[in-house]
Amino acid sequence: MRAIQITEFGGPEVLNLADVPEPIVGDGQLLIEVSRAGVNYADTHQAENSYLSETTLPVIPGGEVVGTTADGRRVVALLASGGYAERAVASAYTTYDVPESIDDVSALAMIVQGTTAWLLLRRSTHMSAGESVVVHAAAGGVGSIAVQLAKAWGAGRVIATASSPEKRELAISLGADVAIDSRAEDMTAAIREANGGNRVDVILDMTGGRITDESVNALAPFGRLGFYGQASREAPKPISPTNLLVHSTTIAGMWLPHAFRLPGNVVGQAMSELFELSIDDQLQVVAGGEYALADARKAHEALRSRGTTGKLVLNPSL
Repeated sequence: MRAIQITEFGGPEVLNLADVPEPIVGDGQLLIEVSRAGVNYADTHQAENSYLSETTLPVIPGGEVVGTTADGRRVVALLASGGYAERAVASAYTTYDVPESIDDVSALAMIVQGTTAWLLLRRSTHMSAGESVVVHAAAGGVGSIAVQLAKAWGAGRVIATASSPEKRELAISLGADVAIDSRAEDMTAAIREANGGNRVDVILDMTGGRITDESVNALAPFGRLGFYGQASREAPKPISPTNLLVHSTTIAGMWLPHAFRLPGNVVGQAMSELFELSIDDQLQVVAGGEYALADARKAHEALRSRGTTGKLVLNPSL
């Protein structure tokens, strides 16, 4: 079958189209005929071996697919790897049936970006109605959904950050009350100004570097920052627990795979809520672009340039 294979670590240039053996299906697994594969920041880190879990070569990247099982079920699934291919194998435990009215791109956006936004707001930062919420990279996959969820769940003020006027306009159209330039020279001051001079209650951040540092300084007493990525590839400054104590603030990290260890099928709960919101037209997925499987390099280049919006996908049939 056709797949994208990585045989050496690096940037987008290491993504090569190859003919590879069919995947082997084990106990408790499903073979999925892939109609679309999602493209995520995590994939770009996996390609250069800078992800939270170590990658062993050779590897077929891709952590999410939507497609059809042998018995005709239309499903969306999370994988450890192997998604950038015509067929993929997934655990039945991380596979979910897709409602008929949900399109492929929306289904893919729900299983990573949607559940990430849901967990950040529900579990990591415990957002309450009436609180102020800052969403960095608000035009991206997670950010565009987080803006809508925060608004739907009663946030008092949703502040979006984005790098261009077009992205900021998109964030406003999705429900943000105000959108600010993510390249502001002083993000602390920019956030407070957008919140009427006040510090904020919740911040969702996947940027890293100075943006994280300056965001922490914008938190109100008992404010919480949910940290879920480092798109800038720059580490934030170390945070002293004493400083958290002095300001009564919380910094919470969130990596989606850990959610599957929680009791009560939390990810399944998130998926059900997200599908319902989408069916009820309360949640809109922003399609960021569809690429042929052979154009995986272009998809990674676009994502790493941070010029994209919404959800990017690969189509193995193209």
